[in-house]
Order: sequence, then structure tokens, then C-alpha cells
Amino acid sequence: MINYINNIYHTILNMDVDEVITKNKLLEEENKKLQDELIQTKEHLKKYTNNTKRYYEKNKEEIIQKVKDYREITNYIVPPEVIKERNKKAYLKRKEKLKELDKQNEII
Repeated sequence: MINYINNIYHTILNMDVDEVITKNKLLEEENKKLQDELIQTKEHLKKYTNNTKRYYEKNKEEIIQKVKDYREITNYIVPPEVIKERNKKAYLKRKEKLKELDKQNEII
């Protein structure tokens, strides 16, 4: 890493002032292009990442009704053991998050 920095430093020293200025301008232009491309890509990805959330927000009642109908048709009942396991996992997860928050607060 140090050798790399030294090489850059020596190449800059060997260049004329005009060359350094032009190189700097080129690098700034390239940086600007890349930033614009990044912004465009992020906005393009927003279309795909937010659609599912919007779909469920718009069709919440329909989805709930479909689930109710499915449960009635199949006579699906969640066993009490499964409910206990899920509740236990959720409790342990909450407990773990609280411990992490406490550790972070102690560090600060």
C-alpha cells in the first residue's frame, strides 16, 4: 500500500502542472458520471424492491380473506406445541436484542 502511494506521489511530481490539472478534471468527470449512474441504478432498483410491500398494503383485506378461506377449506389448525415454540423463539430473539443494545450502551 505504501509503495502504491509512493508511486502515485512520484508520478504526480514528475508531471507538469497542466498535466495534473487535466488529469484531475478527467477524474472529476469520471467521478461525476459514476455518481450519476449510481443514483440511476438506485432509483431503478426502488421499483423492484418496493412493489411487494405496496402490493400487500393495497390488497391486505383480500389476502387475509384468502388465508381464512384456505384455512376453512383445509381445516388447518396450528398445533399448540408449534405456537409455544414460535413464542419461545420470539422471546429469545427479543432477549438477545436487548442484551446487544445493553452492550452497545455500555460501550458508549
